[in-house]
Amino acid sequence: MSSKSLIWGGMFIGSSVGGYLPAFWDGGLMAYTFWGAIGGLVGIWVGFKIAKATGAL
Repeated sequence: MSSKSLIWGGMFIGSSVGGYLPAFWDGGLMAYTFWGAIGGLVGIWVGFKIAKATGAL
């Protein structure tokens, strides 16, 4: 698997999970946007670390 695929996958999964978090406390639109962005950044970082660990990078 290429590093691009791992990073994009991490971004997709991270932003999906982060965007869903405000549903637990009935957050507003800004909360969904903020946590989706934070989740996307964390997902990119995790995807990068996995790509580096597997030698895909």
